[in-house]
Amino acid sequence: MKIPVIAVFDIGKTNKKLLLFDERVQIVLEYSAQLAETADEDGFPCEDLESLKHFIFDSLRKIFSNPAFEIKAINFSSYGASLVYLDENGQSLTPLYNYLKPYPEEFLEQFYSKYGGKEEFAKQTASPVLGSLNSGMQLYRIKYERPELLQKIKNVLHLPQYLSYLITGKIYSDITSIGCHTNLWDFRKNTYHHWLEEEGLLEKLAPLVPSDTIIKANFQGHHFDAGIGLHDSSAALIPYLVNFRESFILISTGTWCISLNPFNSSPLSKEELEADCLCYLHYQGKPVKASRLFAGHEHEQELNRMTEYFAQPKVRYEEMAFDSSFLSFLNEEEQAFSELDMTSFSSDTEAYHRLMIHIIRQQKRSSRLIISGSKVKRIFVDGGFSKNSIYMNLLSIAFPEMEVFAASMAQATAMGAALAIHQSFDSKQTPNDLIELKFYSAIEKLSNE
Repeated sequence: MKIPVIAVFDIGKTNKKLLLFDERVQIVLEYSAQLAETADEDGFPCEDLESLKHFIFDSLRKIFSNPAFEIKAINFSSYGASLVYLDENGQSLTPLYNYLKPYPEEFLEQFYSKYGGKEEFAKQTASPVLGSLNSGMQLYRIKYERPELLQKIKNVLHLPQYLSYLITGKIYSDITSIGCHTNLWDFRKNTYHHWLEEEGLLEKLAPLVPSDTIIKANFQGHHFDAGIGLHDSSAALIPYLVNFRESFILISTGTWCISLNPFNSSPLSKEELEADCLCYLHYQGKPVKASRLFAGHEHEQELNRMTEYFAQPKVRYEEMAFDSSFLSFLNEEEQAFSELDMTSFSSDTEAYHRLMIHIIRQQKRSSRLIISGSKVKRIFVDGGFSKNSIYMNLLSIAFPEMEVFAASMAQATAMGAALAIHQSFDSKQTPNDLIELKFYSAIEKLSNE
């Protein structure tokens, strides 16, 4: 008997994945690929849209020919800040420009001087000034840099919605992509920012529909439901919103440690914006206040320095147990770990604890920015640091008034995309045991001192 499944394409910058989820939202099949990048007309590296299309269609042929599964629905999640420009025939007109591509200073000055200045505009759109990472600025750049191209553009889609369009032929916009540091959305008025209409660009954007919209689709004679795609950061939050009713913040850890608070709707202050805070819109259209910390990157860099000096493998530190005898370092004056010489440590255990104390001090400041003004009492941590005993124990000490949990689930982003269209299953009940939690108590650690 065939297993009914939802297929999710989870498209990251590095890994392109296809995952199949059963009705219990458990993964029953998963495979991934890494695709070679191409370059745009300026020689800047970017996603190869043709390779990506081939990956999608080849994967669809494989899963529909697999006799073990019945494909009930398909959805997509991918990184944001990437726009696809379609002509009147629905064909892409340009490469998928990289959001890391430098943005011309002249267009930045031109834009912000016309629309109220950087500080005021950032408050309205709930995003710091990020150049190409504000995806709306990519469209603005085309208008003034390549007006002949603008004339050919019929529709503009963010990448998740373009992926959905490939198999449905339907053109829609989704609030999780539009509402994530794009400069497109006015968070104070809860609508598109007026600059789009003034520049004659609003008509290029596809109709905005709810994130759980389902489209009837078919592929080579196979009929199924299709979602419209989700921004990956918003998708990863969905399993938590589905499973937990009490307020919480999520610290999603990786190269960046992003603190997300879906229960803080206060407007961003000047101080928060200067500290790299921004707002997302989650799949139900409500604001999620977020702060970012480059802690995973710093951890990687310093770990390289540590393993070289102490001649130890990295896995030793990944599995190192928390030692409360090093808590006395919390009382010392803060100093950047990169400025400390390895010869000053009595052991690599001390060195690693000192590094994690340095990271947690920064994490506390970053997360406090989005906790302030809300009544959150729980912190969930997922990603790499959730498996780090030292990080988790120090975090519970940094937030003694909170319940701190390491959260474990496989492929949160893809799972969120599946949950958004879970109604495609005949059983409408979503499971409430998706996330495995491990509690960390500050009181227990401090009482042992």
